[in-house]
Amino acid sequence: MNKPRHGDAAPLSTAAQGYLLTLRSMAGAGGQPKAATLARRLGVSSQATSEMIGRLSQDGLLSIGPERGLSLTKAGQEAADTIFRRHSLLEWLLTRVIGLGWAESDEEAARLQGALSPRVEKRLAELLGNPSTCPHGNPIDAVAARARPRGMALSEVEAGSEVTIYRITEEAEEDVELLSYLEQYQLVPGAIAKVTEVSSSRDSITLEGPRGRSTMGLRPAALIRVLPGRADPALFHQIPPLLSKLTAPGA
Repeated sequence: MNKPRHGDAAPLSTAAQGYLLTLRSMAGAGGQPKAATLARRLGVSSQATSEMIGRLSQDGLLSIGPERGLSLTKAGQEAADTIFRRHSLLEWLLTRVIGLGWAESDEEAARLQGALSPRVEKRLAELLGNPSTCPHGNPIDAVAARARPRGMALSEVEAGSEVTIYRITEEAEEDVELLSYLEQYQLVPGAIAKVTEVSSSRDSITLEGPRGRSTMGLRPAALIRVLPGRADPALFHQIPPLLSKLTAPGA
């Protein structure tokens, strides 16, 4: 049997890292995922999921319960947390310094995260000002998660309310079209928006945001967390000004 990989994501394949990140996200949303729900979430076959579950279990990263429920072991949680942190740091670099869009940066970060050493990870975090969240507002580690407010689902906000976009949840991050839509209308963490209409019959919510009026379904809106009114700007990380200047027009 292979030894568990304690916290170091480097030996894991890109596919295995994706499974660990998804299991981490599903566990964070509550409940215990099973193979079928994991396969649907990842958009892969049940056979491929079963094979990966077997490998992760053999490596000591995944535990299979008596009712086939899946849960990360301590080593698996450490590995998933490391992957998420490295992915988040790379997304900050790719979006705010290099200038890629959200969807594109997610793909690139997935390619690079496994090759990032602890030393480079530490230096990158320092360079970026030690962010406590990813660019989408999700806590970068357990310490940050405990220190930050939970927020409420955008789908639960009443018409006429002003809100601050707080967090695009990890499940929402997996929807490339939704990410692109939110970025297009600048409905990003820290943005102020007013809910102008909520329609259960049309399954939609309409906002007046930084780039005008936008409408989305209540299901994707349920994956977006907001804070009432104008939230404290300190909740939203800003990279150091020197790095920001690198992507400024004419830099």
